[in-house]
Amino acid sequence: MKIVISLAAVLALFLLAWLGVGVLDLKTLFGTVLPYVALALFVGGVVYRVVRWAAVPVPFRIPTTCGQQRSLPWIKQSRLENPHTGLEAFLRMVLEVLCFRSLLRNTKAEVRPGGRLIQGSSKWLWAGALAFHWCFLVVLVRHLRFFIEPVPGCVQLVASLDGFLQVGVPAMTVTSLVLFGALLFLLLRRLVTAQVRYISLPADYFPLFLLLSIVATGLLLRHVVRTDLSAVKEVAMGLVTFSPATGEGAHWLFYAHLFFVSVLLAYFPFSKLMHMGGVFLSPTRNLAINNRAARHINPWDYPVKVHTYEEYEEEFREKLKTAGVPLEKE
Repeated sequence: MKIVISLAAVLALFLLAWLGVGVLDLKTLFGTVLPYVALALFVGGVVYRVVRWAAVPVPFRIPTTCGQQRSLPWIKQSRLENPHTGLEAFLRMVLEVLCFRSLLRNTKAEVRPGGRLIQGSSKWLWAGALAFHWCFLVVLVRHLRFFIEPVPGCVQLVASLDGFLQVGVPAMTVTSLVLFGALLFLLLRRLVTAQVRYISLPADYFPLFLLLSIVATGLLLRHVVRTDLSAVKEVAMGLVTFSPATGEGAHWLFYAHLFFVSVLLAYFPFSKLMHMGGVFLSPTRNLAINNRAARHINPWDYPVKVHTYEEYEEEFREKLKTAGVPLEKE
């Protein structure tokens, strides 16, 4: 049911775009109004979440570690797994953001017949997640050519390297295929693995279906449905320069593609996808561990009136003596 709800929601969005542009010709709504609303929700939501996270006090050092902390000189420290300085914590964050290092070290456990517990590597999840995120970044860089005029040389270089196979006209890009395959793998993992399927929610399936729809409509626009690229760039440049254009000549599927992207932008700050910004503010990752070298005192502690044992014994002396409880003071 969770899968059906998420898939039905994405299909409803597709039908809404088809009805709005393909039938009712509401290009201004889907090509201008909704993208601006989505961008406003995205920026406002991200700022709100980041400010909320930044306002949470973190008086103690609580990073998750799996290596030797700095202690005696003759004991080797694990500098990246248990950073002691700010530089070491920064390098740990760089590897976490760019290479998903903690996910690379992830393991899986399963119970085999006979009740035997088996632990093994889970590198396929790391590879799929890494492929998805890096390919998604490359696709975003390639799409900058629609929003910038003249197109920077670095963007043209990325686009040419991405299509180096020169298969078909226009050339099939490697990242588009890998991105689609990585999303299918992440979706199938949730469907096939019983443990993951059990804990998955509609909030886990909906972004995957939405991203698959974005990639699928993008591939259709590039290789199947012929659309006027000059009209597409006219719409994109109109959004950037705040001079909205209707993009006459653009296929209705382009507006469905743009609508999916708008929904993703609006949904992003209020979903699990916000881990993109949350990883930088996570105290379990971005702090150094120097608890043995420095004492950390909670600056938000307020004075608390304590009831010492001596006061407790004095208050209930007779009752304790009657109950036969031994007393420190006779």
